[in-house]
Amino acid sequence: MAKRSSLFLRIVEGKKLPAKDLTGSSDPYCIVRIDNETIIRTATIWKTLSPFWGEEYNVHLPSTFHSIAFYVMDEDAISRDDVIGKVLIAKDVLTANPKGVDSWMSLSEIDPDEEVQGEIHLRIEICNNGSTSKLRCHVFEARDLARKDLNGASDPFVRVQYNGKTQESSVVKKSCYPRWNEVFDFALDNSVTENTLNVEVWDWDLVSKNDFLGKVAFNVNKLQMIQQKEGWFLLLPDKAKRSETEGALGSLRLQLRLRDESVLPSSYYQPLTELLLQSTTTNNGEEGNLLAMIDELTTTENRQEVATNLVKLFLGQGLAKHFLNFVIKLELDRTTEPNTLFRNNSLASKSMECFLKVAGMQYLHNILGPTINRVFEERKYVELDPNKLEFKEAGCSGLHRCQTEADIIQQSAQCLQSYLTELIEAIVSSVGQCPSVIRATFRDLYRSVGARFPQDRYQNIKYVAVTSFMCLRFFSPAIMSPKLFYLRPKHPDARISRTLLLLAKVIQSIGNMDANEARGKEIWMSPLQHNIQQGVALFKEFIIKLIDIEEDQELDCQKRVALQTSTIKEGYLLMHRAKERGILTSSYFKKHYFCLNCEALCYAKMPNAKNSAYIPLSKIIAIEKVDEKCFGSPYVMQIISTDSRRQFEIMYLQCKNVNELNQWLSSLRKYCVGNKQMLNSYHPGVFKGEKWSCCHQKEKTAPGCDKTHFGVTLQEWNDPLNPDLESHLIFRQLLAIRDMLTQKYLECKGRRDTTVPISSNEGSDTVEIPNKLFQIIQDLEQAHRNFERWETSMNKNMSVELLT
Repeated sequence: MAKRSSLFLRIVEGKKLPAKDLTGSSDPYCIVRIDNETIIRTATIWKTLSPFWGEEYNVHLPSTFHSIAFYVMDEDAISRDDVIGKVLIAKDVLTANPKGVDSWMSLSEIDPDEEVQGEIHLRIEICNNGSTSKLRCHVFEARDLARKDLNGASDPFVRVQYNGKTQESSVVKKSCYPRWNEVFDFALDNSVTENTLNVEVWDWDLVSKNDFLGKVAFNVNKLQMIQQKEGWFLLLPDKAKRSETEGALGSLRLQLRLRDESVLPSSYYQPLTELLLQSTTTNNGEEGNLLAMIDELTTTENRQEVATNLVKLFLGQGLAKHFLNFVIKLELDRTTEPNTLFRNNSLASKSMECFLKVAGMQYLHNILGPTINRVFEERKYVELDPNKLEFKEAGCSGLHRCQTEADIIQQSAQCLQSYLTELIEAIVSSVGQCPSVIRATFRDLYRSVGARFPQDRYQNIKYVAVTSFMCLRFFSPAIMSPKLFYLRPKHPDARISRTLLLLAKVIQSIGNMDANEARGKEIWMSPLQHNIQQGVALFKEFIIKLIDIEEDQELDCQKRVALQTSTIKEGYLLMHRAKERGILTSSYFKKHYFCLNCEALCYAKMPNAKNSAYIPLSKIIAIEKVDEKCFGSPYVMQIISTDSRRQFEIMYLQCKNVNELNQWLSSLRKYCVGNKQMLNSYHPGVFKGEKWSCCHQKEKTAPGCDKTHFGVTLQEWNDPLNPDLESHLIFRQLLAIRDMLTQKYLECKGRRDTTVPISSNEGSDTVEIPNKLFQIIQDLEQAHRNFERWETSMNKNMSVELLT
């Protein structure tokens, strides 16, 4: 059984933040850390105390994580960025709210005694020697301690306290991965009230006060029952102090949802998958049909998630077109007014929207990418609405004002017309680039709508049905928010955002297929009326060509969709290769173009270079971050691989920012996680001066001082489909609405007492779909209970073995 934890997080907005700049404002951005490891940095929102980010992420992480922290920072161009405050959320809070958390949370002040991280390796034991007993604490090592000194490290030592007595270890200079291997003995005293052993880690300072790095406390009475306890223990902060500034630092609105999934082997979900597939071919209408009941009973807040799971499941089976045809038919059967078709957030609308994002993302990038990039690079001031004109932004201020309102609007119209001409041409000439499964789905949609509303006055509706998805739910949202569709790494600023909004408005008007309607809504958009009229005519021709799909292309629709393209990720990075199994040389980082595919990480000095080198993904045994102090940059990662002689080779790659770093880490880890002989530990430092900079070990081949991290990855659009996971998530949804399914089934049975014949592996017995569904849900429930019991039993056995 595969275990998987996923965290959905949305950083919505902030309010009432304190002013950090002389202008009375701030330039806020957020940093997200999982157990003190930075994984996300939002865009900076300039000159505001009430920023809106609206950034969404799905993070896959190990179930052993403890907390997630959101730090609000103020960006400064000259000095170090200021810390405004933070929100810390423990895993227990997320676990206690399975439906998720959506609320405003007050920022708290940063307390140095609470900013701890890392783990310490200890063995605590009771030593009996005749009539006397001793409490022994063996301190081995620590890892990933907080960096308190300006050199990017700490000088840690351990302070052990018991029964009013204190002993201290030696100081390890300049290391966040110290090794002590020291033993401390205390006379055991059972008469004390608080029989507690405290192990504290401190950073030694010559002049100033020592800095607290974390502590672990042990109940000695409980320890006497097991005699010995050994392992890695998480360092915890000192007792939290109540902040007097609570609420004075502003607040952050966050949406989070944590899910711990235990996915069973494929065979367990096969009956549910077959039942869902059969639902698209049954002719019993809405009564008793599983998909029809899901459509009716799914709540508005869950509909997007259910649609995503169903689309991915059917895509993986090569039957996405059949599923979409079915839910579209449900929508058409209950629609009487064609002008309201697909205007609500029904299962059909959400499914089509998700289908385009999943199956058409590469197509979207190819079509919109060049124009979007051009808008960002040129960064021109564009405005058509006279009420929103800003002469200062247009460069017309003071004595140098030489342009009138009409001049600026004319220049803006010419600029927008240039973008639109390029954009519309790219779309209408993209028939050959559009995936065949999308073309076949739009063809069936076009025909179904035409058959449902055959009247002459509704001849335009079948075109609108296609453009309502392609333009209004796909192209336009991607133009307005290119970051959410992976078209750009950052959100646009206010100037670029306005240009993109105006472009999206025109594409929406074209999608409505009514140029006259567009003219009446916003009169100031009239300079683009010709583009809208021309676009409507061109899009009609485009749709006719798009749905004219050949027979061989139709067969491609039956294949399982592979979302990952030949190139998973590419771009320029700075590279440095360590020689002689990890010895750092004095050579500089050099710029190379990297390209990651399913088989290798390739690199050369220029894109498409004939002479390129590569590392087979099968040879990679670790992908990890590097300590900031090693190269003076926090955005360096290391790729550890083996050569033909099975010797270690290390490549260091420097990225531009934390988001680029984590995207490369995520992509590499996803495609290397199944490799054999992956390292369990690594060195976050470099080998320099005859020792490792992290733990000071003097052997080049010494085992790593920190555990490797393969669990934390970011979800991306081209992640491989996982049919078992999608089936499991659908099962979870059905489990949540089981009572409503039962009630619905009883209502249907009261109206008609007929059965639906469906074939099964055992034969062609006539079985009612609801009865079979309830049996499948019950079987999956029982299978999960059995696996949980087995896992609990295994954990108990392992605990007994460790104690003995």
